Parts: sequence; C-alpha cells; structure tokens
Amino acid sequence: MGNTLTCCVSPNASPKLGRATGPAEPDYESEIYKAAAGDAVAVAPAPAAVEPAELDFGAGEGHHLQHISDREMPEDLALESNPSDHPRASTIFLSKSQTDVREKRKSNHLNHVSPGHLTKKYSSCSTIFLDDSTVSQPNLRTTIKCVTLAIYYHIKNRDANRSLDIFDERSHPLTREKVPEEYFKHDPEHKFIYRFVRTLFSAAQLTAECAIVTLVYLERLLTYAEIDICPTNWKRIVLGAILLASKVWDDQAVWNVDYCQILKDITVEDMNEMERHFLELLQFNINVPASVYAKYYFDLRSLADDNNLNFLFAPLSKERAQNLEAISRLCEDKYKDLCRAAMRRSFSADNFIGVQRSNAILS
Repeated sequence: MGNTLTCCVSPNASPKLGRATGPAEPDYESEIYKAAAGDAVAVAPAPAAVEPAELDFGAGEGHHLQHISDREMPEDLALESNPSDHPRASTIFLSKSQTDVREKRKSNHLNHVSPGHLTKKYSSCSTIFLDDSTVSQPNLRTTIKCVTLAIYYHIKNRDANRSLDIFDERSHPLTREKVPEEYFKHDPEHKFIYRFVRTLFSAAQLTAECAIVTLVYLERLLTYAEIDICPTNWKRIVLGAILLASKVWDDQAVWNVDYCQILKDITVEDMNEMERHFLELLQFNINVPASVYAKYYFDLRSLADDNNLNFLFAPLSKERAQNLEAISRLCEDKYKDLCRAAMRRSFSADNFIGVQRSNAILS
C-alpha cells in the first residue's frame, strides 16, 4: 500500500486523479486555507513501506500467520466500547450528540420554537416522498455533512485531551505559516470541518461510502489508542482516516504523492509516517463488516434528523417507481436462486433418507 518504491516517489499523478481531463487544476491548497477561515491546513497521511526485517511472523514450524478475522480483541476492549467492530454496539458519535440534542429540544420547548418538523415532507396515501440516498449509494454532499457533524460532536463532547505526538499539529505542523496558539484553544465549528473535508473529497474524487468508512476508522482509532480528538489533532486524525479509507474502499485510490499536490506544504515522508502509525494503532484491523457499515449509515441518518439536516426529498415518479420495482425483482430472483442452490446442497443424502413432502391442509 503506497510504499516508497512505487506511488510515493512517482512524480506523475495516480490513475484516479489522471481520469479528469480539461483545464489546469485549481489550487486546492488555497481553497482549504479559505475554507478553514484561518485554520491551519491539514495533510493527508500516506502509507509507508515496511522493511522485511521488521516483520515478525513468530516462531514455530510453518511460520503460521494468523488471519485478521481470527485475532482476539484485547480483554480491556468490551463489546459496548467497540462500535467499529460490532454491529450491536452503539456508535460513539450518536451517544455524544444526545446531550446537545436534548438541550436543544428543551430550549425550543421553553422558547416555543418550532423544531422544524413542520417543514419536513411526509408520505401520504397519494404521494410517496423519497430521497436520493441509500445505504449502497449514499448522497455525497449530505453524507459529508453528517460525517463532519459527527466529528464536531466528538471534538465538542470529548472526555479529555489525550493525544499522540504524531497527530499533534504543534509538533507536526501542516503548513509553513505560523498558526496562532489561540487557534488550538477553541473547538472548530462544524462549517470549518465540513469545508475542510469537502475540499479534500472533491480534490481526490472520493465517494460517499469512503466518508462513512472514514468515520468507522476514526472511532476505531479513538477506541483502540484510547485518545481523544481535539483542536490540536483533529485534522491529522481525519486525514489519516480519509487516506486509509480511500485505499481500502476505492480500487483506484489516490496515491500519497497526489496529496502533496493538493496540500503543497506537505511531504510524502510526513504522510507515510502518519499512515504507518495509524495502521499500527488500529492493529492493522481495516476490516469493515457490512453490518457495521449499515449501522453507521443509519445512525448518520438519525444524527441528521436530530439536527434538522434534512435529506432532499422528492415525490416518487412513475419512472423511478418502475426502476425500483425492477431492482427489487432482480434482487428477489437472486435470492430465490441462492435458496435453490442451498436446498440442493442440503439434499445430498437423498439416497439414504427419503424427503417426504405433504400438502398443507388449511382449515
């Protein structure tokens, strides 16, 4: 993944960024400066090569390397504290947002302020309203807004200011310009986080699914490493998660050297070191089960609903209804084929035990 003998040294752009053709590239670095409104510019972490001598496959015959799915979790990591690994564990960002949601609802009730539900569109017998976001194809703009809002609540309602030197912007500045110390004493606003992440996703041509996986890796890092995301480290942590998520999710991931073209003050060595530490802190567990991904998607929708970040609803048209029906029929046919195949496999002992079927009697 992005070792120094391949993508990190190549002066050419990666295949993904090379897809777009047309006028000269915009200056994404200046956009991030403007988006943060004085914030320090962050850098995308990059993978680093692992020297063969550093690999320890353990002693014993055969050099058996345990599969990632067979590894046991540390004993001090309980089920409820691992939402990024277990689909039944509650997501951290949703629980951290509940305090603010309750206070907002209480304030609205005392001040007789409409919560905004009257402006939402609801389906009726004659009209069905649907948005353009699904678990398999989320809406990019809305998903980034939800993910950055989750990051905002992580920072605002953090338990402490535990951090690591590799993610600290004061030790590893992301820009050559001097950042005022006062900047690290205040929590960033949601709009700054959103503009920062949106600019990176636009420049690197990342997808909405990558944003959800980014949030999974971020919460996994906070749980495994026992650190907090705060004003001094949020940019480097977010960028580390984005870089890793893009490489895991996208078949044509952006190379580390391409982030140096987006963030011109960053070196490949800095990104390599950050990604190497990120992976080590994750214990190289980059697996995201489908059930965990779906849980994060629906919890992000709940977060959007609690904060009045409404999805763009539109009446169900005849053409879209026909498309949905065709997709549903296709999925149903595939399910029936799988059931038939499973049934044939289960009847492998037909010669020994006769399978008897009787007609159902309805009375």
